Amino acid sequence: MKVFIQVLIFILNGLLYSQGIEKVDDLLLKGITARGNKDYVTSLELLTEVLTIAEDNHWYKQQFLALNNIGANYYSMLDYGEALDHYLEAYTVALKHLNKNEEMTVLNNIAILYSKEGEIKKAKTYFYKAYVLSQEYNDTIKTGLYAVNLGLVSNELNTLDEALKYLKEAQKHLKGHSNLILSVDMALAENHYKRGDLNTSESLAKTLLPNLSFIEFNEERVSTLVLLSNISMQKNNSITAITYAEEARNVAISSDVKISAYKQLAKLYKAQRLIDAALESKDSIIALNKKLTNIKNGRFFEANKVKFEIANYRQELQLNRAKQISERIRFYTLLVFLSLIIMLISWALRNSFIKNKQRKILHKRRNEIIELELQKKKTDNLLLERRLQAKETASQLEQEKLKNEIETRNRKLAAKALQVSSRNELLKEVIISLSNQVEISKNAFLSKKIKELKSLLKKDSEWESFLKHFEEVNQNFISELKRRHPELNTNDIRYISYLYMDLTNKEISSLFNITTVASRKRKERISQKIGLSESSGLYSYLSGF
Repeated sequence: MKVFIQVLIFILNGLLYSQGIEKVDDLLLKGITARGNKDYVTSLELLTEVLTIAEDNHWYKQQFLALNNIGANYYSMLDYGEALDHYLEAYTVALKHLNKNEEMTVLNNIAILYSKEGEIKKAKTYFYKAYVLSQEYNDTIKTGLYAVNLGLVSNELNTLDEALKYLKEAQKHLKGHSNLILSVDMALAENHYKRGDLNTSESLAKTLLPNLSFIEFNEERVSTLVLLSNISMQKNNSITAITYAEEARNVAISSDVKISAYKQLAKLYKAQRLIDAALESKDSIIALNKKLTNIKNGRFFEANKVKFEIANYRQELQLNRAKQISERIRFYTLLVFLSLIIMLISWALRNSFIKNKQRKILHKRRNEIIELELQKKKTDNLLLERRLQAKETASQLEQEKLKNEIETRNRKLAAKALQVSSRNELLKEVIISLSNQVEISKNAFLSKKIKELKSLLKKDSEWESFLKHFEEVNQNFISELKRRHPELNTNDIRYISYLYMDLTNKEISSLFNITTVASRKRKERISQKIGLSESSGLYSYLSGF
């Protein structure tokens, strides 16, 4: 019985698959035909149905074709963002489930979109990926077409040698395909023009022009006429240049193609100082841009309207699909029901056995967790102690470092003070020596300068500078000293500062220009002022500030 059911399911699935594939392929063909007829709404409805069925059944080829053609519909409606989204989805499907042929097809479409948006470097990247895949796939026609695209974007990027390399390769692959080789010749003419080889470019363009008379080559014909106009302008043949540009304007059909012709005419008229004609061309460009904008806005409105209708249509499609699937589900449900009953009985028996086993495991794990938590607490305490020790050590090191730094700066200040004292002593000796000279005392100018030197010695600007730097280094030591002992005078504070800097009695007496005995007595007097019984304890007292 079980084997019979399995065989029946296999046969039913086979029949459904065969009928489904045929239906989807038929819908796909109708959708592509509708797009060719510019019936975008019908095309998108059909392709959306194909996409839904293909996704449900994992028919990746049909899914890819639906996505790619939906992207093409939005591209035709100028909705490039939506087109890119669908192309990228198609690219993902191709990468995961299909071969290089589908992958390079959608890469080329993505590249065309980027070129339309003016993102030439991105376009070149995707054209190159498609080109490499076409070589790996040994598709010479597509290799030639992608090489042409690479040549065109390389021309736009002014990498002319690279463009020429791709165009020569395209010539080799597309030889014998007259319609396809036209795009190669156009790109070559543009390349020679950009190189400054005007004669070769003109010869190619003129040879090419008679083959572009069909309506499907209208854009290429206008581009060629504009190129010939540019060549004539470069050759200083303004009349011929204007003739080609006017012909381009006259044969142009679509608005965006006409704009390029009018731009060329405006440039030529301006060069010839035909201001009225140039302004008229500019006005035509503005009018065409406005018309093109209106067309785009109309297309965007149409695209948004289609998106809304497609969303509703897809919802209805899903509901219908759900009804179809529900019947199949009922059939399978009968088969699954018996299996579920057996599974539930087995599960109930097994569950009672597992619960008993789990209780034992949980009890064991709980004990292990408690033990681990105790160990973790011990470890955390140890880590905390170590961190505190490390912080204490770091703090001590920092204090030692600051102390050393202050001592170093104080030594520098002391050295500077001694240097200033020595300089002042030298100045005094010079002044005394000069003052004793009779000839100098008779010279009014020199006597005046000697008085200026004496007045300079009397100034205390050096002490003020020293005091400022000392206060910065020793963190407001003097301010605190004045606050505690306001009875101290300036010389007392100066003496204490030198003592705090750990200068010897001899060095301090030298700075004050007094004897060592006088210096010692001054120390005793200052100690008494601040209430110390012995002068030997003065340095220790100051160190405690």
